[in-house]
Amino acid sequence: MQKYKALFTALLAFVILLQPLSAPAATDFDFSALEKSVFEHSLDNGLKIIVLPRHDAPVVSLVTWVDVGGADDPKEYSGLAHMLEHMAFKGTATIGSRDAEKETKLMADEDRIFERLRLERLKGRLADPEKLKNLQEQMNKAIANAYAVIEPNAFSNILQSEGGSGLNAFTSRDQTAYIISMPSNKLELWMAMESERFFEPLLREMYKEREVVAEERRMTVDNRPMGKLVEEFLSTAFKAHPYGNPLIGHMSDIQNYSREATQRFFKKYYTPSNMTIALVGDVKPETVVEMAEKYWGRIQKRPAPPRIATVEPPQQGERRLTINDRAQPAMIIGWHIPAETHDDMPALAAFADILGQGRTSRLYRRMIRDEKAAVSVSSYAGWPGSKYPSLGVVFCYPAPGKTNAECEKMIYEEIEKLQNQLLTDEDLEKVKARAMASFIRGLSDNMGLAQQLATYQQIWGDWRQLFRELERINKVTPQDVQRVAKQYFTASNRTVSSLETIVEKASADKATATGETKK
Repeated sequence: MQKYKALFTALLAFVILLQPLSAPAATDFDFSALEKSVFEHSLDNGLKIIVLPRHDAPVVSLVTWVDVGGADDPKEYSGLAHMLEHMAFKGTATIGSRDAEKETKLMADEDRIFERLRLERLKGRLADPEKLKNLQEQMNKAIANAYAVIEPNAFSNILQSEGGSGLNAFTSRDQTAYIISMPSNKLELWMAMESERFFEPLLREMYKEREVVAEERRMTVDNRPMGKLVEEFLSTAFKAHPYGNPLIGHMSDIQNYSREATQRFFKKYYTPSNMTIALVGDVKPETVVEMAEKYWGRIQKRPAPPRIATVEPPQQGERRLTINDRAQPAMIIGWHIPAETHDDMPALAAFADILGQGRTSRLYRRMIRDEKAAVSVSSYAGWPGSKYPSLGVVFCYPAPGKTNAECEKMIYEEIEKLQNQLLTDEDLEKVKARAMASFIRGLSDNMGLAQQLATYQQIWGDWRQLFRELERINKVTPQDVQRVAKQYFTASNRTVSSLETIVEKASADKATATGETKK
C-alpha cells in the first residue's frame, strides 16, 4: 500500500497547488479544510444554496440543478423534461417580446387551435382528414404570427453580451442542469435573470420548438442505428422502471406536447425545494445569500415532488433483442445493479474499471490489442442513471470480419475470470489510484466542482458526501470485487442487444460470376 499512499500524496499536493489564495496554507491543507470552505444556506421556500469561494480569478461558475429528469416524464408526454430544458432559454414575460400584450393573445390562439388539432388526432382512423389539414394550416399560421413578435435568443444574448461563457444545459434521466460562468461582478445580473425564468416561465415558442425536438429525435434515434439500439435495449432491460423510457421522447408524445401540460410539469418539479444552486468562484457567501433572498425568494414555496415509487422487479432470465440495419455490428450487454448510494457501488465501479475502462483493462488488452476482435469495447457501472437501481453495461463494436457472437463470448470469459480469480492487491491499487485521480481532477475545475456539489446534494441529500467518496473507494477489497461480479453479472440478470448488419443479396452478381443468364 505504500506505493498507493505515495501516489495519493502526490495527487493531494496537486490539488493544494490549485487552491485559491484565500484557502488555508498548504501545510495545513486537507480535504476537511476544503469541505469547511463550502457554505450552504436554505431559503424559506426550500431552495438550497451551496457556495465555495475561490478568489484566484474574478469569475464564478454557476449551476442551477433541478431534481427532475427523463425518468419523471408523465405518461403520454415522454421527453417532457428535455423539452422544458429547451423552453427555459426562450425568455420571460419581461425578456424576449417586442409586444408582450399582443404576444399573450397570439399564444392563446396557438393553444386553442392546438387543442382542437390534438383532439381530432386522438380519433385515430376516425379523424376527418380535411379537418386535420385545415387545423394544421391554422396552427402553422398561428405559430408564425406568435414568432413574429418575439426577439429570438434574447435571454442568452444578454448573458453572453455581459461576459457569460459556457452557457448550456443538459437533461439526464435523473436531473436537469443549467450552467454558465460569469464575471463575478455580474453575479446580480445572473441572479435576476436565472430566477426570473423559473419564477414566471412564459413558455414562448412552445410549438415551434417542439419541431426542433422532433428533428433532434430523428437525428439521434430514428436515423441513427446506435440510437435505435440504445432505445430498444433500455426498454427491454427495464420492464417497469421509467429508466426504460426514451429520454428524448417518443415521436407521438413530442407531437402531443402542449403549453398547458408543460406548465403542469413545471409547477410540479421546478419548485424551490426541488432545486439547488451551486456557485464556485470569486464570490462572498453573504453577498450570494443577500441576492438569493432578493431574487429567488420571490418564488412561492411548494411541496417537493415524491420520488418514483416504481421498483424494477428482479429479472428472471436473460433477455435478448436484435436490430437489423445497414450499419456496422454493435452490441450492448447490461446487468441490473443497485443505485449509487448502495454500499456495493464502489466495488461495482472498480469491477467496471478493470473489466473495460482504458487501455489497461481486461477487455481492451484481449479484444483490441491481442486478438483484434473489436475496434471499441468499454464498460460502465450506473447507466443510464444513478439515482435509482440501474445497470452495469458493456458496449462493443466488433472489428471487420468479426461478429457480435464472437465478441460476446470473449466478454463473458473475461467476466468469469474476475468471478473466479481474486484481483491482486497491486491491480486493485491501480484501480483505486485511477478513481482517485479522476475524482481529484474534478476538484480543480470550478464548473466541475459546482456540478459535483449539486450532484451529491441531489443523490445523497448532502453535498458533504462528495468529500467522503475517497473513503468509499479506499474501502474496496479484492473480495468485494469478486463478490459483486458473482452476485450481479449472471446470465439470468442480463439483457443482450445486438445490431446485426444486413447483408444484401447479390443474386445477379452471383449469376454473372457463374455464367448463368436469364432466357
